[in-house]
Amino acid sequence: MNGYRCFACAETQAADFAGFLCPSCGGNLEITYDYAAAADKIEQSFRDDCNDIFHYAPLLPISKLDTPFPLRVGGTPLYAAPRLGKSLGLPNLYLKDDTLNPSASIKDRASAVAVRRAIDIGATVVSAASTGNAGSSLACLAAALGLRAYVFVPESAPAAKTHSVVVFRGPGLCGAGNLRRCLRLSASPPPMNSAGSIAAPVTTLLPGKARRPVPTRSGRLWTAESRTGSWYRRGTAICSVASGKAGAICAPLRLIDRVPKIDCAQSEASAAICRTARRLRDSRGSEVDWSKVVIDEVKATTVADSISVGRPRDGLAAVQAILHSDGEAVTVPDEEILAAIPDMARSTGVFAEPAAAAPWAAVKQMVRDDRIKADELVVCIVSGSGLKDVAKARAVAGKPLVIDPSIDAVRDALARNDAIQR
Repeated sequence: MNGYRCFACAETQAADFAGFLCPSCGGNLEITYDYAAAADKIEQSFRDDCNDIFHYAPLLPISKLDTPFPLRVGGTPLYAAPRLGKSLGLPNLYLKDDTLNPSASIKDRASAVAVRRAIDIGATVVSAASTGNAGSSLACLAAALGLRAYVFVPESAPAAKTHSVVVFRGPGLCGAGNLRRCLRLSASPPPMNSAGSIAAPVTTLLPGKARRPVPTRSGRLWTAESRTGSWYRRGTAICSVASGKAGAICAPLRLIDRVPKIDCAQSEASAAICRTARRLRDSRGSEVDWSKVVIDEVKATTVADSISVGRPRDGLAAVQAILHSDGEAVTVPDEEILAAIPDMARSTGVFAEPAAAAPWAAVKQMVRDDRIKADELVVCIVSGSGLKDVAKARAVAGKPLVIDPSIDAVRDALARNDAIQR
């Protein structure tokens, strides 16, 4: 790591810069690296004593690694999904199952780096705004390290997510308006106007999230033909941003052949990133002046709460990731997102929340539109467990059969069920 660069105006800052946003334009920052100096020795510097994201510690903005992280974050399995892929003629379909992180969400990758960074600077309190998963994740990992977490979430967030914040140490401050207002509160909440606090900024979060497209522990290398299906369930856009950042890091370090395509999937009812990406792609006649790009603002009404954001805070970086990798911007209706939940579960055994099922809904649409070829290697990142929003799954999958405790009742119920299935 050699410093920071603004996604919007491209102004750079030194590695010891203490801020979270660009001092010139207020844009989000990305970490930059000296790739030429690191390329020949980076693999040898990875930590063999870690089977999680801290295996890649040399690429993370953290320093105090003498104490092992108490929970395993990252190192989640990459499953082949032949039965699911067969339904679309995709023999090379995989699921990256990040529901197996400590808080059952991909957000743990970012939170692990944020809490480590907090310890590096001597902070004892961390803060975040969230539609649910990021808040639950930060509370979980802060508790594991003995830090205090303040989490601001909209009152509309699913109960399983808001209640888990309280379980992990609270307080969960619900009903704080929409996500934009929550973001303002988390940046400087009243209890934390002191030197001992840190708001979890995008700059700090990105490197943790970006640890996905590197070679897996099983030795599978992401080839030139692969496309990462971070089918971006992300209202915060952090998945598409992180996958793009991961490719941008790994390619010059010669860990992968080239940057895989980053395809963004959003609900039609919350499509700020996709709309912006399409607009820019349609009008591109010359190099984009990112300092003048404004992310479209939409009225987000999707049932997939994790992607229900009118203007993503890191939308600019997400759009860059899509366009720079020649990826697609895909929008799907909520009905298809919900239908993808039991579709995935019954073919793979992986239970996704609505936002995490959006990738599979997007894959189906892209195959219909002939935007994915049969021989492509496709990876869908399953970013959150269906147990975080069981009500939505129940609405589409149906309720259990209620019967009398007798064999005859079992036979009758199964006969009725078989008739319905036919």
